[in-house]
Amino acid sequence: MKTMDNKTIASLLCYDHLIEALKIVFRSSFTQPVRHHHFYTNSEGHENTLILMPSWNDRYIGIKQVVVAPNNSTKNLPAIHALYTVLDAVTGKPIAQMDAAELTSRRTACTSALAASYLARKNASTLLVVGSGKVAQHLVQAHSVVREYDQILLWARNQEKAKQMQQYLKIEGIENVTVVEDLKKAVGEADVISCATLSQDPIIYGDWIKAGTHLDLIGSHTPKTREADDLTILKSQIFVDSREGALHETGELAIPIETGVLDPKSVIADIVDLCLERHPGRSNENEVTLFKSAGLAIEDLAAALLVYEKLE
Repeated sequence: MKTMDNKTIASLLCYDHLIEALKIVFRSSFTQPVRHHHFYTNSEGHENTLILMPSWNDRYIGIKQVVVAPNNSTKNLPAIHALYTVLDAVTGKPIAQMDAAELTSRRTACTSALAASYLARKNASTLLVVGSGKVAQHLVQAHSVVREYDQILLWARNQEKAKQMQQYLKIEGIENVTVVEDLKKAVGEADVISCATLSQDPIIYGDWIKAGTHLDLIGSHTPKTREADDLTILKSQIFVDSREGALHETGELAIPIETGVLDPKSVIADIVDLCLERHPGRSNENEVTLFKSAGLAIEDLAAALLVYEKLE
């Protein structure tokens, strides 16, 4: 059985190749049961989440085991730790095991970029990334594959981390990055806003967002947390990675559904609909589009197989 660490995965998962692999898998035949969420209180009194995410096609089975520990930021540790196992679907034999942190961060960013290829305006020129964690670090490169941005803005509660991210991107050859302090102003300037935070309460407000914006919400991973307020939801054309996950597992949608603000039937399409062109995506230059990502098991399998097949 092959074993792959984060360094190996990072060297093999190019953003453009992964975006294309995701598009291909979304157009293919696959199975992904609703993932299992288990919430538990650790010895420090903080609530963590254990997530089990299986998926398969006729050749491979993939299973990801994830623990989300939001309080890890106080320990200078990532909030998410995960392992990924690939098995032969015919024999059930395990054939690869991977550290899934890099795998998850990259596939998450690339799924957002894939959605933006259908939902962001063709002439979008300003990208705002909100957050400074592992996923946020990949969002600039992933989104830059599908649109050419003249200006890239970074905002995070921890400005020092945002500046470190700016320096990292500069080393990667991306020079047009500015760290901003005024989030409201940045939201009003941005054509595409990509949020990847662990915020418990809204940090993006609908009255800040200009017409024609595409909003990409990644961070909320429980029904109790959200990155955007009700007005943002009301003024947006809503797309999701999957209705089963996004409508029930994420506070952006679950909270307004519970309070009667949002009708679940108003969700327009999912990522499979977009990739299969069952829905064209953005319909005009002025609408506000919103893509809510809960994370899909099949995304992990697509990324893992890209790594595995490159090492065969």
